[in-house]
Amino acid sequence: MNLIASFDDVSVTRGRNKVLDGVTLALPAGRIIGLLGPSGAGKSTIMRALVGVQANVTGTVTVLGVPSGSESLSKLVAYSTQSSSVFDDLSVLQNLEFARVMLDAPKSRVSQVLDEVGLKGLEKRLVASLSGGQRNRVSLAMAMVASPQLLVLDEPTVGLDPVLRSEIWAIFRKLADSGKTLLISSHVMDEAERCDRLIFVRDGKVIANDTLQAILEQTGTESAERAFLALARRSAVL
Repeated sequence: MNLIASFDDVSVTRGRNKVLDGVTLALPAGRIIGLLGPSGAGKSTIMRALVGVQANVTGTVTVLGVPSGSESLSKLVAYSTQSSSVFDDLSVLQNLEFARVMLDAPKSRVSQVLDEVGLKGLEKRLVASLSGGQRNRVSLAMAMVASPQLLVLDEPTVGLDPVLRSEIWAIFRKLADSGKTLLISSHVMDEAERCDRLIFVRDGKVIANDTLQAILEQTGTESAERAFLALARRSAVL
């Protein structure tokens, strides 16, 4: 299996609390990987450790063969936080131009990503005037402008209605089909069905890392939500 990243016995402590507890993971390349669990489970901490911005990390996080956060990864890894990383007082085009200049990406990428995320025709609109789904597309476009190999997206569909969520996931699928790897966090269990691989997290620990089908077979359940609950009960007993 071709890997894009790995965690080896990674822990993160915040005050007296262990936010991550001995996480070991292998992330396959060219897949949509769902990172699922309740709020406070450690999903965002895993993502921050992956992109090299998390403090107090012990263990080893490797991305594309080098330590996470390495300068050589600046264009190869993109991170979009749960709060849309956009400037409301700028237009769509100005937001993308800002990202392009910061990442030293080719000028041609702006037009390409506008097309890829379905924002053609909205270039001059102020981001403040956009709908929630359009704002999410701008944030995604900014993450894509440098043609990263790995996109780390924290709750990218939160607050969207089912139609907009479906449209955003269609974009994710196209990216994965083109060879990109996406790590997408969510607390909405039905989004698990859209992922190629799932990582279930609870109380700072990984309780599953496999395909949905394999997890369902392992737990003898019929949905991601029931599988998570079964695994959570098992982990609480151990």
